[in-house]
Order: sequence, then C-alpha cells, then structure tokens
Amino acid sequence: MSPLAMPKDPSEPAGPSEPAGPSDPADPVDAYVAELRSALHGPPRVTDRLVEEVRGGLVDTAEAHLREGASYQDAVRRAVREFGTPAELAPACQRELTTAQARHTARSVVLAAPLLLACWYALLVTGTGQDGLLAGTAQSLAAVAGVAALLAATALAATGPLARHVPVPHRLPLLIAWTGTTASVSMAVAALSLAVAAFTTAAWPLIATACTLAAASHALTAPSARACRRCARLPV
Repeated sequence: MSPLAMPKDPSEPAGPSEPAGPSDPADPVDAYVAELRSALHGPPRVTDRLVEEVRGGLVDTAEAHLREGASYQDAVRRAVREFGTPAELAPACQRELTTAQARHTARSVVLAAPLLLACWYALLVTGTGQDGLLAGTAQSLAAVAGVAALLAATALAATGPLARHVPVPHRLPLLIAWTGTTASVSMAVAALSLAVAAFTTAAWPLIATACTLAAASHALTAPSARACRRCARLPV
C-alpha cells in the first residue's frame, strides 16, 4: 500500500524529516481539496462527487510518483503540476456545477408550473377569479406557468444528452435562474391571492389547500433559483 493510502503507525516515532501523510493535519492533498471546494458553488451532492473525483485523480498521480522513489511531499507537488492548481481547475469545475444547478432549477420550475395552473384553475372554478384583481392575477399565473414551463423544458433538453453534440449557451444558466426567480415570485403571489380568496368563497377548503401548496412550492423553488443566479455570475 502506498504512503498516500497507508495511515501512520502511532507507536512509531516521527523524525524531523518525516514527510507529511494523509493523517497529518497539514497534508497537502487535504489542503488542495479544501481550497478547491471553497472555490466551488453548486448542488452539494454534485459538488461532493466532483471534488472526490479530483482527489482520486490527484492521489493516483501522486502514487505513481511515489513508486518512482519521490518523497510524499515531492510526489504531491509533481501531481499538482501535472493536474493543475485549484485556481486553474476551478473554472472548468464551476462550469459543470453551474450546468448542474441550472438543471436542478429547471426541474423545480417544471414541477412548479402545473401547480401555478392549478392555482389559476382554483381561482376560476370557485368563482373568485372571474372579475377584478383576482381575475388579472389568475390570468397572469397561467401566462407565467406556460412560459416558465416552456423555458425550463428547453433548458433541460439543452443541458441533457443534447449537450454532448451542441454546446450549452453561455447565458442559459442565467436565463433559467431568472425563470426560476419569476416562478418563485409567482408562487408567492399565488399564495397571497389564494389566502385572500379563501375569505370570499364557500369553497375555502380547496382554496386553502392550494394556498398551502403554493407557499410550499415557493419555499422549494426560491432557494434553487437564488443558488442558480449565484452560480451563473461566477467566472467559468
């Protein structure tokens, strides 16, 4: 087993010239991974997977140099020169994470769009959205739902298998970020409108249920859209 994968024996005294190993708090591999992770923003699960892939590649490269007789520290330094510093890798990694976050936001919008239509239908079917302010709100919700669903579905297609053949447009993540923001704001407006409508109709249980769902959907969509806006503004 190579020194990169072998923990140090605690009963063995460490001399002043002993190289750092993975169990050392100053281990250069851990420092490298920590620096890279701190520079990245995206879905936590995807970020963890990407960082672990980078760690695995760096360790494999360093192990190859260890087998050639290099010291641990020197092996890691050579691996970093071949692999690239965290600052050099971060833009490419962030590009992948930004696309992943855009897909995550697009999926949340696709799921939210039918609920916006359901809120519109609830306002109409109970008679509370037939005229006045609530009627305008209902029509706006329907329009937002249709446009948001179309844009989100297009983004999912553009960043899925199609991306292997056609480059993802540079501005697409930002477009999806603002689509998600618009959908989340619409959800908040829908929840408020339904709360008002609940006091003006006998079908208040239906309206109250739709209001609760709209508020919950806003709570799920808004953080994803906010994270997507942040990722889309980062240099890639």
